[in-house]
Amino acid sequence: MGRLIVVDHPLVKHKITFLRSKHTEVQVFRQLIQELSMLLAYEATRTIPVEETTCETPLMQASAHLISTDKLAIVPVLRAGLGMVDGLLSFMPMAKVGHIGLYRDHETLQPIEYYCKLPSGISDMEVFVLDPMLATGGTVAKSIEIIKKAGATKIRFLCVVSCPEGVEFLQNAHPDVDIYTCVLDKGLNNKGYILPGLGDAGDRLYGTK
Repeated sequence: MGRLIVVDHPLVKHKITFLRSKHTEVQVFRQLIQELSMLLAYEATRTIPVEETTCETPLMQASAHLISTDKLAIVPVLRAGLGMVDGLLSFMPMAKVGHIGLYRDHETLQPIEYYCKLPSGISDMEVFVLDPMLATGGTVAKSIEIIKKAGATKIRFLCVVSCPEGVEFLQNAHPDVDIYTCVLDKGLNNKGYILPGLGDAGDRLYGTK
């Protein structure tokens, strides 16, 4: 079973407080999502492989390590996942970026695909799937299914807010995928929104509520 990693760093807890607040303005909300994504990226990249090499310091030759520049892929789930991309790219500017367009039907709560563009060679890459919210889990599970069909086998999922229902659904659908989240909330309401959550992440990121 994939691991659930809750990144409960004091900085994360502090930023989540402002992210949740209904009084937080769009530009601040967007900045907080990017900052929290950076903190998630730090944890999620802890086990990615590195290659041994050497470098010349001003004094002598030293052993060193490098991340393979063509082995990293970031795949945000449109549209809210886009808000997390810059946070990861600040850590991994060499990463390729794909996109998956899925939205959740508000009546059936089922994911509907409308766009997919993934990097070539994704089967050899460490893939980081991004979506700020893990609610019912259906959209994320479908996204990962699409990525697996393209050949990827090393996949991590990063979200800012999650809930037990979404975690259980995703772990059952993809038991080989680790989940990294800033907070695990108490559950869903009857419309499929996380409680206490932070509302609709896409609307709050782009000012469309």
